[in-house]
Amino acid sequence: MQCRRSMHEPGAEGLRPTGRGTPAVAHVDAFVVVATVAVLAIALLAGSLLLQTPAACAQDEEELDLTSREKLAREFSDPLTTLPQIFLQDAYTPANYGTDAQTNRVIGRVIVPRVPRFTLLPFVQLVRPSFFLVTVPTGKGHATRTEFGDMQLFDAFVVPWSPVEGLRIGVGPTFVFPTATHASAGQGAWQVGPMLGAIYKGTPWLVAGCLIQNPISFAYTSPDRQSVSTLIFQPIVMVALPDGWYVKSADASWTLNWRHGTSTLLPLSFGVGRVLIREGMPPINFFVTGEWMAYRQFAPQAPQTTVRFGMTIAFPDFRPWR
Repeated sequence: MQCRRSMHEPGAEGLRPTGRGTPAVAHVDAFVVVATVAVLAIALLAGSLLLQTPAACAQDEEELDLTSREKLAREFSDPLTTLPQIFLQDAYTPANYGTDAQTNRVIGRVIVPRVPRFTLLPFVQLVRPSFFLVTVPTGKGHATRTEFGDMQLFDAFVVPWSPVEGLRIGVGPTFVFPTATHASAGQGAWQVGPMLGAIYKGTPWLVAGCLIQNPISFAYTSPDRQSVSTLIFQPIVMVALPDGWYVKSADASWTLNWRHGTSTLLPLSFGVGRVLIREGMPPINFFVTGEWMAYRQFAPQAPQTTVRFGMTIAFPDFRPWR
């Protein structure tokens, strides 16, 4: 791992070939083994926390009646939710700019809420690690390869006060760990930066807000890796419908790289989902979303159209304060 001065880097969401230096091959191979073991360890730790750690309370008691599918739909769309859950998503991209390859991303995520007596600070804490299995192009043709991608994590502290009734604000750090098993599947950079989330749920049938992150690289896995500083803005709008159905625009992330001449990507998304509740089983959320790249700049390779299929399993019984 080596620190370097800033250079230009395409955005995290863009699909691109990445340079590799032959002197660092052995070092990268060793790092891949260590990183893979670390990812598995973190995944097991996160799972154990999900099953053993009491969840946090940052909402009023009247909002915790999670027998309503409409209220569950709002919790599933809220990145600052204190509802423990496991999230799985497959993002299939049949058309890309700059390549004939069809790409794919499988995303696994857990949300681990913590109550203040179990946290470093006297606030509700939300730990959200994300793991990726990505299929990326190897050139401009149809060829692809499938590898594990970089791990992402944010650690949000929910502010205990709000300037507006129904508004929740979370702040904290966001991290990117270079755990990719191939240079083309990740950015090869250790990154850390600020995170801000703001969600309004003052209207019973509406969730509106955003999640903003800006990871910044500070160290690299090889000398030829480029510096990264990317603003990631995720707009979130969800409207609850009868019988557990809902529509949303919440899966597309806008990325703006701060380095001169690097990529800017502005996708738009729209989807529909439904929350199912069965006696004796945890609530399950299913959704499908379409995404279209509305604007791109300095991105030779980038998704053009994407279809996302997702499922979330919630564990509302892990709320000992109720």
